[in-house]
Amino acid sequence: NRTMTQEKKNGKIIAIITMIFLFGMISFVTNLAAPMGIVLKNQFDVSNALGMLGNFGNFIAYAVMGIPSGILLQRVGYKKTALIAVAIGFIGVGIQFLSGHSSPEMAFAVYLIGAFVAGFSMCLLNTVVNPMLNKLGGEGNKGNQLIQVGGSFNSVMATITPMFVGILIAGSIEKATISQIFPVMYTAMAVFAFAFFVLLFVRIPEPNAAATTEPISTLMKGALKFRHFVLGAIAIFVYVGIEVGVPGTLNLFLTDPVEKGGAGIASTISGFVVGTYWFLMLIGRLAGASLGAKVSSKAMLTFTSALGLILVFLAIFSSTGTLLNLPVLVGFCTSIMWGGIFNLAVEGLGKYLAAASGLFMVLVCGGGILPVIQGWVADVAGFMASYWVIIAALAYLLYYGLVGCKNVNKDIPVE
Repeated sequence: NRTMTQEKKNGKIIAIITMIFLFGMISFVTNLAAPMGIVLKNQFDVSNALGMLGNFGNFIAYAVMGIPSGILLQRVGYKKTALIAVAIGFIGVGIQFLSGHSSPEMAFAVYLIGAFVAGFSMCLLNTVVNPMLNKLGGEGNKGNQLIQVGGSFNSVMATITPMFVGILIAGSIEKATISQIFPVMYTAMAVFAFAFFVLLFVRIPEPNAAATTEPISTLMKGALKFRHFVLGAIAIFVYVGIEVGVPGTLNLFLTDPVEKGGAGIASTISGFVVGTYWFLMLIGRLAGASLGAKVSSKAMLTFTSALGLILVFLAIFSSTGTLLNLPVLVGFCTSIMWGGIFNLAVEGLGKYLAAASGLFMVLVCGGGILPVIQGWVADVAGFMASYWVIIAALAYLLYYGLVGCKNVNKDIPVE
């Protein structure tokens, strides 16, 4: 019988590694959008708000596809959903690649379609990866710990992407074109192809797949009866907006010429400054992974949102020199929020977990909406003023960590 347990253990480790690997892919493809924003801004001469559109396309896919992802997960299980997701991701990056080959009039539109399709894939992957890691880790604090480990790899990829792009378009940002970023796209497509075959041959445990016979709509309505889940879903909307908006707006600010109110820095350097933001997210997530079993998600979330508030507040009232350092430090704070919020929001949901995971993904579209709002405020009132959007968002997270995350609906049966 021992070989059985050993095989099961090995299978579990391979499953965990695969999930962590996919977590990295999510961020590699998602983070193409911000540096692409700079290329688009220059190649097609569009505003800050429009420069954020690729990013918007990527995240709006979540709004459209979150619930269908949950349904798909319920119908075909985790493994098939992951395979479908990887195939779609390959196509999405392929379309972005085609945008470099299309006529100038069409390129922007083709790119946006690619960003949307890639976002659809990221949404599916996220729907699979989070509950899987939570489950493989054994839920509770340990589950959060595993999501933090996955998150750490996610940050490694996120750190590399803007640096990679910064190096590829080095020299003149004004002349940057989509075709210069092809190597990144080749890499992404290769990784997707590889992941597809790995997934095909790996046995992936299916957490309570056959356990519920209720229709998904009933399960979703059920999940929405939990106050802490609803507030948690809003928290994820706001959080992803902060995570994307801070470095995205920072990147536009750094590369904008001084006379337009920017800092006028070369793309390679700005790529590295923004890369530092993601690197600090990595440090934070590694810390979260090591402390995960000891410190509660609640304590982590409360502490980091409070610290983030102070940092952004200081950034707004400081000179440009300090300004560079502070938003970058916010990366350290946002690092562990994702795992913490997901973990708190689905605590005690039982059979509603898969449905809740789909609803949760719908609200990831905040990563597309909030930065566009921030970009718009930056267009209207200047880069500094745009950080008030972030202040309001962090204040909400602090409230959720302190009060909102308490499960007040323990009377609802979840078996």
